[in-house]
Amino acid sequence: MRSRLLSKVSIIFFSVFLLFSCSSDLDFDQVNDFKLEPVFVANLAYFDIPANRLVDDGGTNIGYDSRDFDIFKNKFFTERLKKAEFDFEIENSIDRAFVLNMLLLNEENKILQTISFTVPSYKGTPNVIKYPTEVFENTRLDLLKQTQKIGFVVIIAAGSPLNSESLGNLKLRSSATAYLEIE
Repeated sequence: MRSRLLSKVSIIFFSVFLLFSCSSDLDFDQVNDFKLEPVFVANLAYFDIPANRLVDDGGTNIGYDSRDFDIFKNKFFTERLKKAEFDFEIENSIDRAFVLNMLLLNEENKILQTISFTVPSYKGTPNVIKYPTEVFENTRLDLLKQTQKIGFVVIIAAGSPLNSESLGNLKLRSSATAYLEIE
């Protein structure tokens, strides 16, 4: 009997103790101050052109290609993009120098911006060049947001002729880092 009484008193005491627990006012206005700043990294462009596809006569020649770049058709992404960075790495194992121009084109194929890379010829040692990061902020970011296509112009410098037997490759690897702000 005493055990039952002790059990009932313990239950009552514990219940009363729960009624006096600490609490604080909740501030639901904190939701208005909520801000996310995600960062996304993605491949931007890649190509690997064998020397035997760059057949020329030893003079200056130009090759051109363009691709759709429809990331900025997404309004959610475009409105929240605060900064973008492009990183480029070019490897040349061809005994010719090149100039590689990346063209940012709008929907009418007008050039908004050109990013140029000078690529020295291969001299028997690894020829991998990491170029400085291209940062897009403010006005330059506004131009980037108008981009609908990316074009590449490969200008082959004068030198010994390339033919179907020529060895080596010209490789481009690039990535884009996008900084968003979601409020």
